[in-house]
Amino acid sequence: MSRRHFEVTPELMLRAYRAGLFPMAETRRGDRLYWLDPEQRGVLPLAEFHVPRRLLRTVLSDGFAVAVDRDFPAVIAACAEAAEGREDTWINRDIERLFNALHGSGHAHSVEVYQHGRLVGGLYGVTLGGAFFGESMFSRERDASKVALVHLVARLRLGGFVLLDTQFVTSHLAQFGAFEMPRAQYKATLDRAAATPAVWRTDLDAAALEAEIRSMSGKRSAKEQ
Repeated sequence: MSRRHFEVTPELMLRAYRAGLFPMAETRRGDRLYWLDPEQRGVLPLAEFHVPRRLLRTVLSDGFAVAVDRDFPAVIAACAEAAEGREDTWINRDIERLFNALHGSGHAHSVEVYQHGRLVGGLYGVTLGGAFFGESMFSRERDASKVALVHLVARLRLGGFVLLDTQFVTSHLAQFGAFEMPRAQYKATLDRAAATPAVWRTDLDAAALEAEIRSMSGKRSAKEQ
């Protein structure tokens, strides 16, 4: 982890991600960015991703409406907000600015979850070839962030992506099969993924998306409740 001594630009951000690095700030009000290159990297396998039956019912119900890239700034702002159990965040104003710029150039994307027209959950990340670097997610209603994750995985699979980088493994992600990959193995995997053609699909047919989501619930997971 090293301190920033130069201006960070969106172009530098993309080069850093390609090299396996990602930025964080110490606090929301912090004015410095740090580049992280952890010995163990969180990865969520796309091919083996499993949706528990209860969550599948929630995803396919009319309880939530899901969109992509509709309001990226609102998603990253929500991820930066303090929440119960997380009084501070690593997303400072500089990171917000840089990711909004990456979104404007087509390199960063968001999944939004709405309930009665109100944004209640979502996530965002960076695309590079066939890799998606998940940055952060938030939830204001039960299961809202899980619904966003399921939609993200379905969209990545349909778009030809082969790597979903989660940076770290949390209990929230572990239930879906996320695991830690040693640095050298991760970077070799990243090299292959970055060279893989993939498309972030914003025009997916609803029926195709639903079919892909249903296909991820076929085999009952040992972790399924």
